[in-house]
Amino acid sequence: MTNTFTTTDGAEIFFKDWGTGQPVVFSHGWPLSADAWDEQARLVAENGYRAIAHDRRGHGRSSQTWDGNTMDRYADDLGELIEHLDLRDAVLVGHSTGGGEVVRYLGRHGSARVAKAVLLGAVPPVMVKSETNPDGTPMAVFDGIRAGVAADRSQFYWDLSETFYGFDRPDAIVSEGARRAFWRLGMQVGARAAYECVAQFSETDFTEDLKGIDVPVLVAHGEDDQIVPHHASAMRSAALIKNATLRVYPGAPHGLYGEFRTAFEADLLAFLAR
Repeated sequence: MTNTFTTTDGAEIFFKDWGTGQPVVFSHGWPLSADAWDEQARLVAENGYRAIAHDRRGHGRSSQTWDGNTMDRYADDLGELIEHLDLRDAVLVGHSTGGGEVVRYLGRHGSARVAKAVLLGAVPPVMVKSETNPDGTPMAVFDGIRAGVAADRSQFYWDLSETFYGFDRPDAIVSEGARRAFWRLGMQVGARAAYECVAQFSETDFTEDLKGIDVPVLVAHGEDDQIVPHHASAMRSAALIKNATLRVYPGAPHGLYGEFRTAFEADLLAFLAR
């Protein structure tokens, strides 16, 4: 079953709604769409949950908006989706940028409709390096991402797929299909939304949002994540969240693939069942 709804500022948001039971709401990473969560959405729906996954504004099948490509608006869109479906006792699951979206939603809207959250390879607390965040990623890296998106986004997304899944490691089992799927989803993102989202996932500071979370959170991260290094993200986020369970997967990359996917899915189902 697929649906759309219109936000208060006029954007049309596409979402999938599979199964019945306690709702599990998936927020995807950049530059992808709800399709990136298909395997996990099917998994939870087949295990007695209601799986919901939306395309962030500017991404996939949602409106290619010119305005509103901000983390606050992403979080508000998520909130409006939750209100539109009148979800209760929901579990919010966010990967990478989607993890930031989940954290900012909780910071802006609270947990009245939320039972738990899962942050997978998530960008909080803040990615960019600064005097107050010396372990962060240098701004030059994000400037390079913007330059790549602006100059030749097709080639940039293809190249990014390699490090996203850790296929550049010597012992990696490479799937060209996974790389092609990543490229396809990236090319569906509006050019402005893709460009503007870089600042949102890299420069947004989620520290205060994390401190205020009052529901149990599974913080899961690949130890060999080359996109969002775990020492500057998951380790710090878990320390800021009052009720966090930290799970670091040795040798795992940023994107769900192979043994990493299998391990995370087992942890996800166990966390949902608690």
